Amino acid sequence: MGVAHPTEMSVEQGAAAAVARLTVVPQRRYGIWIGTALALLLAFLIVRAFASNPAFAWGTAAGYLFHPSIMRGLSNTLILTVVIMALAIVIGTVIAIMRVSPSPVLRGFAGVYVWFFRGVPALIQLIFWFNLSLLVREVSVALPFLGTIFSARTNDFMTPFFSAVVALSLCEAGYMAEIIRAGIKSVPAGQAEAASALGMPYRMILKRITLPQAMRFVLPPTGNEAINLLTMTSLVTFIAVDDLFYSAQSIYARTFETIPLLIVVAFWYLAVVSIMSVGQHFLERHFGRSDTRRDPLAMRALRNAISLAGIAR
Repeated sequence: MGVAHPTEMSVEQGAAAAVARLTVVPQRRYGIWIGTALALLLAFLIVRAFASNPAFAWGTAAGYLFHPSIMRGLSNTLILTVVIMALAIVIGTVIAIMRVSPSPVLRGFAGVYVWFFRGVPALIQLIFWFNLSLLVREVSVALPFLGTIFSARTNDFMTPFFSAVVALSLCEAGYMAEIIRAGIKSVPAGQAEAASALGMPYRMILKRITLPQAMRFVLPPTGNEAINLLTMTSLVTFIAVDDLFYSAQSIYARTFETIPLLIVVAFWYLAVVSIMSVGQHFLERHFGRSDTRRDPLAMRALRNAISLAGIAR
């Protein structure tokens, strides 16, 4: 270890003394202060308007919060969301793989699927599948030499609930396909090329290399799509599916307590979305744990330990 020259020490001491004499003046952020004050004032006015207006009938809304019809509708909404999202992820993954396939036929088919199901409004798709019996009155499966092995009227199985599942699954799969395709494209192509050079088949490359790495890019928008799907299930009211919104409608159509029932619906949607947002946060942290930077103090201690080890040697 070298010894510091007296001249160098005096220069350093002078610089330290000059820094100590400086007066640090904090930056004045008038814009942030004014914006904060306006935001607080606006929040106060909104809360006061909601609390003081008797038309909201908060007591009536609280009475309907755990009404059996509301609970049944909430349960159906959650079931719809889970089933539709699971099917949309499966179908969307297949369409996304077709979109990045070397086959132009598969790429074209997947492109047309995404173009159609993202372009047609979800409400139109719901009504179309609900009225499928107008086009196909009976569905049958026949095999050579065996004849008809299955036959059923379309109205018997295209119930409102099943129509909602089919329509929204196909619609949501179009969006999920583009999300998963973007995640696959985010993985460096060199990794797939290296695996192919080692003799791994395309299916194994997707399963072991591409899709696991794409998860950290796919998960955040997938969580957003799940939340969006939860709110989009309110469309099934138009085909008489007994979801949360339909249950509230059936009550206020008799009692004319529209605003309290809408408050109940909004409360349960916000509660479920909040829980889903927390779950999304933990999933993102799990799949993005490789990006978590170490604590600066821990890094400094590690560097000091390395330096001391070098000096000891």
